[in-house]
Amino acid sequence: MVKLEIQNLTHVYNRQEVLHDLNFAVNDGEFLSILGPSGCGKTTILRILIGLLPPTSGRIIKDGIDITGLPASKRNMGIVFQNYALFQNMSVLGNVQYALKFNRELKDRSREIAENIIGHVGLSEHIGKKPWKLSGGQQQRVAIARTLACNPEIILFDEPMSALDAATRLSLRSEIKRIQKQFRTTMIYITHDQEEAFALSDRIMVMDHGMIQQLDSPDAIIANPANDYIREFVIENLRIKIDSLARYIRPGAVPQ
Repeated sequence: MVKLEIQNLTHVYNRQEVLHDLNFAVNDGEFLSILGPSGCGKTTILRILIGLLPPTSGRIIKDGIDITGLPASKRNMGIVFQNYALFQNMSVLGNVQYALKFNRELKDRSREIAENIIGHVGLSEHIGKKPWKLSGGQQQRVAIARTLACNPEIILFDEPMSALDAATRLSLRSEIKRIQKQFRTTMIYITHDQEEAFALSDRIMVMDHGMIQQLDSPDAIIANPANDYIREFVIENLRIKIDSLARYIRPGAVPQ
């Protein structure tokens, strides 16, 4: 079932067309990555979807309803930023509970809900700590927990792992997939990292210069690249990463 449908989306900034007539759909419960280099328009898509930026033209349809003109607070979407955006003077519990402060229906149960979500992301033992006492990966889990607390139908991720070290990225990658399966949330993930997109996604939308170059499953993109850009930006970059490590791995070798 289609959860979100984007129709003829265009955005012009300073007389330059940042997005050009985009059409795509996101299925309910799907993990869709938007992959592309810096300046390709992927973050602009995210800001328009969440309601932080109006499109120049086009429509956003959610569950069959046009939400293009709705404010961010009415879209039932959550966002996880690259820089965490946590309150440094609040504990882990305080940060997550704050997300429920303005929800009349959930306000009375805010502590119970926050504690439950914090447990789900594996931070119960850190519940009273301030963000500056946590690692980067733990802070990003707090940011995810805060978003989950409001029970959004769609979660948007704005390159959430770009500031993390390699080991933390791998760990958090698994955590995000686990959370998606557990909560059955639709997720749209912005990244410039080919490996990350292929490891996480049900489908990948590859962008360049404000246009969609290919939207398909990871297997289909590898088997049937749409054009030379996909072959070079996606497949060749993945091959380079694989080849750079392959020489260190002997056939049949078992790590000790």
